[in-house]
Amino acid sequence: MTTFFLKKDRDEALRRRHPWVFTGAIARTDGDPADGELVRVADSRGGFLAIGHCNKGGSIAVRVLSHEDRPIDDAFWRERLGNALQLRRALGFLPDGPTDAFRLVHGEGDGLPGLIVDVYGDAAVLQAHSVGMFQARAEIAAALMDVFGGTLKSVYDKSRSTLPGPVSGMAADGYLVGGPSEGLARENGLLFQIDWAGGQKTGFFLDQRENRQLLARYAAGKRVLNAFSYTGGFSVYALRAGAAEVHSVDVSAKAIAAAEANVALNGLPADKHVGFAEDTLGFLKKVEQPYEVMVLDPPAFAKTMDKRHNAVQGYKRLNAEGMKWVKPGGLLFTFSCSQVVDRELFQHTIVAAGLEAGRPIRILHQLSQGPDHPVSLFHPRGQLSEGVGLGDRVKKRGCPDIGQPLWLQCFTR
Repeated sequence: MTTFFLKKDRDEALRRRHPWVFTGAIARTDGDPADGELVRVADSRGGFLAIGHCNKGGSIAVRVLSHEDRPIDDAFWRERLGNALQLRRALGFLPDGPTDAFRLVHGEGDGLPGLIVDVYGDAAVLQAHSVGMFQARAEIAAALMDVFGGTLKSVYDKSRSTLPGPVSGMAADGYLVGGPSEGLARENGLLFQIDWAGGQKTGFFLDQRENRQLLARYAAGKRVLNAFSYTGGFSVYALRAGAAEVHSVDVSAKAIAAAEANVALNGLPADKHVGFAEDTLGFLKKVEQPYEVMVLDPPAFAKTMDKRHNAVQGYKRLNAEGMKWVKPGGLLFTFSCSQVVDRELFQHTIVAAGLEAGRPIRILHQLSQGPDHPVSLFHPRGQLSEGVGLGDRVKKRGCPDIGQPLWLQCFTR
């Protein structure tokens, strides 16, 4: 196994259990490993520091799997995935409980940089964000089946869109174990049809679970707009909470059809829900009656730093238009999934939108992902980049799910 020797005094981060080794910290190597190959990392005197996947072509040279000198074998995968499952069970995500849709592996947050695994009922969806994780997908799938003890029926690999360019072109999504199923999953007692093969991300935005539940607390009797609604998660929660009227808006007619199907799946009043397959900004420009609760949850407006200015202007225009149509005293849940637009910049952008809209607005809460998206104490950057370990590639691909969300109250017109 190739060893990467670090420069003198460049080992402090690894000794503090950071999950990445940057290219600039490496003094020399004793071999030329292929992308994704396992490598050792040593200090300048040859002392062992870590073992991980080699990552070529970026500022991150190694994604660390272990800070202990141990084999990365079947036992390793079973142990790491078993620990992840044990945490989710402790959090209440149970096969026979009210929620059986959850994130099982959240990259660095679960000690597996470059890997995402989401569970929907009896199916697991795997996404590799690194060549090393992609090459280990068969071992990961086998370990998943083992640690679930028979309750998991299929493992689907959806890595093509998340892998770096050359590898992505050679990858094909498909089942590693089992085959297609009905795709039903429960979240807080609500049923959702999950299309992991054809849908966005792994099929559902699991990071918004707690935020959907929060919105439900304020939806009873209210007129609600769920913009960029995708398959209607916020809409379904609002209807169950007793919303008077819910509008779902998404540019995708397929997404609107899925939202309507999820409303019907839960036996909710279809006459209180209307779906619009339209561009959100265009829809907002022709609104005639204000909403008491509004959700603005757009896809990433920028995936590279050179597009950040355009993204900021886009968020400003969208939120300024939305704020005009929030009833006095109403609530606006607004989100960003552009990793290059950090929390501070996003908040400044919302301030500018409020000034343009002429609305005095106060922040009631700053929201985040749920506890099944843990952030490593030694890698706080995972709070913004989903803990996947995208590193420099995040500038090309943006964050997988969550960005910088705010819960705002527009209290005067």
